[in-house]
Formats: sequence, C-alpha cells, structure tokens
Amino acid sequence: QVQLVESGGGLVQPGGSLRLSCATSGFTLGNHAIGWFRQAPGKEREGVSCIRSSIGATYYADSVKGRFTVSTDNAKNKVYLQMNSLKPEDTAVYYCAADPRVVVTTTRCPSLFDYWGQGTQVTVSS
Repeated sequence: QVQLVESGGGLVQPGGSLRLSCATSGFTLGNHAIGWFRQAPGKEREGVSCIRSSIGATYYADSVKGRFTVSTDNAKNKVYLQMNSLKPEDTAVYYCAADPRVVVTTTRCPSLFDYWGQGTQVTVSS
C-alpha cells in the first residue's frame, strides 16, 4: 500500500526557512517521480518542485527557483523540500505526490500523480 506522509510545516517569519519531509512507503522511491505541490485558500493547486532521482531530473516553479531545493534519501525512503527566504505568498498547504509514470524535466512537471499525501500547513507571517 502506497503511503506518503508530509511533516515539517509550521509558522515562520518572512525570510525564514523550513524543511518539509515526505516519508514514503509501499513503493521504490527511485523508480517514481515525486512532486511537491501547494494550494492556498481560494487558489488552484500549484506545482512547486518535482524530482525523479533515478535520472537526476528536477523541476522548480519560477516562483521558488533559487529559494527551494528538493532532494531524496532513497535509503530512508524520504523526500525533502528545503525552503529558504520564505515569503508570505508561500503560505499554503503543501502536498507530496508520487507516480511511476510522470516525466520530470527542468521545465515541466505535470500534476498527473496517482498517489498523494495529506498535506502540511506552511504559514509565513510576521
């Protein structure tokens, strides 16, 4: 059974940092694309970052380039999203997702993921 469990969200001041974790089980992490998505109240879900570690492919939305870094620890079955220089507009519920078929490139990460976590709240506010 595929499971994805996010953690690490919270309240942080503008300019601060958080590291989100996604604990995975039920599948081989290296054989799947992993995506981080977010959804703010009243807004559509947005793709933030994606990674396919088996081919070293990563994607970042323009809004987070240079501030967020995605990584995987296949031995621990975990995926991380390091978020630096956080802004109030980064406030959202963040979700991780997994799919064996999604193709990740530096310019594209479709949101057609089969498996999703429950989300973790990130609030950036002074």
